[in-house]
Amino acid sequence: MAAVVLDTNNLVAALLRGGASASRVARLCVDGHYHAVLGPALLAEYEDVLVRTDLFVDPVLSAKERNEVFDGFLNRCRWVEVFYAWRPNLPDEADNHLVELGVAAQADAIVTRNLRDLSRVELKFPMLRVLTPEQCLEVFPCPR
Repeated sequence: MAAVVLDTNNLVAALLRGGASASRVARLCVDGHYHAVLGPALLAEYEDVLVRTDLFVDPVLSAKERNEVFDGFLNRCRWVEVFYAWRPNLPDEADNHLVELGVAAQADAIVTRNLRDLSRVELKFPMLRVLTPEQCLEVFPCPR
């Protein structure tokens, strides 16, 4: 079973229209087919982004429903403490915590829509892949 770090953009896409692959990856985490890992920085980012009303102007889910889905997702995540600060030197400093979490958790992949920035890591960790939701579903297939 694959251990994955779900970037915030994947979780938001799962809660919006048009995020079919992102929704499937999130659902597979909730259903226990993937092990989602979570750390303090990623949780803080999730919580910050999910309360931004400008992202959810015409939502499929109400705020209450989004919170219920988010709580269900969090309930299935494995908490991982990150006791060091590797500086993978990503173009966006705010993304470094994703690689740090992935390394600390010995995750198989970071699932993100931000391939451009996350694949430009200077400090390489060959066992940690950076995949789109579609690539994740292909690389780590699960029953339909």
